[in-house]
Amino acid sequence: MQKKVVVFGGGTGLSSLLKGLKEYPLDITAVITVSDNGRSTGKLRKEFNVPAVGDIRKVITSLSTSSDSIKEMMEYRFHTSSDLDGHAVGNLVLTSLLDITGSLKDAIASLCELFNVRHTVLPISEDSDLTLMAKFPNGEIVEGEENISEKGEVIEKIFYKEEPNVLKEVIDAINEADLIIFSMGSLYTSILPNIICKDVEKALNNSKAPIMYVCNAMTQPGETDKFKVSDHVKLLNSYLDKRKIDIVIASNTKISKKIAKKYETEEQKDAVLVDHKNLDNMDVKLIESDLLIVENNVLRHDGFKIGSIVVSYLIGD
Repeated sequence: MQKKVVVFGGGTGLSSLLKGLKEYPLDITAVITVSDNGRSTGKLRKEFNVPAVGDIRKVITSLSTSSDSIKEMMEYRFHTSSDLDGHAVGNLVLTSLLDITGSLKDAIASLCELFNVRHTVLPISEDSDLTLMAKFPNGEIVEGEENISEKGEVIEKIFYKEEPNVLKEVIDAINEADLIIFSMGSLYTSILPNIICKDVEKALNNSKAPIMYVCNAMTQPGETDKFKVSDHVKLLNSYLDKRKIDIVIASNTKISKKIAKKYETEEQKDAVLVDHKNLDNMDVKLIESDLLIVENNVLRHDGFKIGSIVVSYLIGD
């Protein structure tokens, strides 16, 4: 019987991880945040009063076994002077299916069938009005994921304006999981929006499955400046309740000076260092490996390598 793996996240980090994981004999359930309010997703939320669909689209594309041209169509964005400008085709398709089915969960299932997705994709909630909030050290409170990301400053606390109604299927997946994974990606806008849901917190507390975190390779400007691997784990643990991170996967790839300089000057990002001494003093198992590849001068996690580590851990466990 295939091992059941639940992966939490959002954004490109989750999509990159799933591209690799899907190549292994695993039963994957991907749980995705739906509080994004930027770009095409934000426009559709305002116009149609729907949950955020952009990250869901990316995940369906990454898990699809359809041809590359079909997947490129899903990700295609219109470039025009009309209201279609900036919209991704997949976002429009998902929104139309949501209108037809009346349920985001059902809309996703229909699109997964259409695009030959063999795994389960779930939104954390079907609430259309989920709003992510952030409190900053000076007491300022910022509303909306896009505004939080654009501020690019140290965040004191992340929370929802309203408590999400978490899908029952998400809780069931946690209860049945052999392994729970927090994907690489923005801590505050991709990972924590899943963890801070009370129903998820309760389910994680009751779960016997190990919790694995795939650590980011680069820092997030303002939010996680100078963060090492242990800092990422500590932050996640501070939002978790009784359960904490059991395993952290981190990259020890040697980044060239040219690439490092590019990230430092153009994006104000630095490599996340593996700080063995601090991690040794934490109750967490470290798995480190050469996990990064360079595509068009951009660093990417090798999802296939991470998948290999996940499978090896499950077999050994």
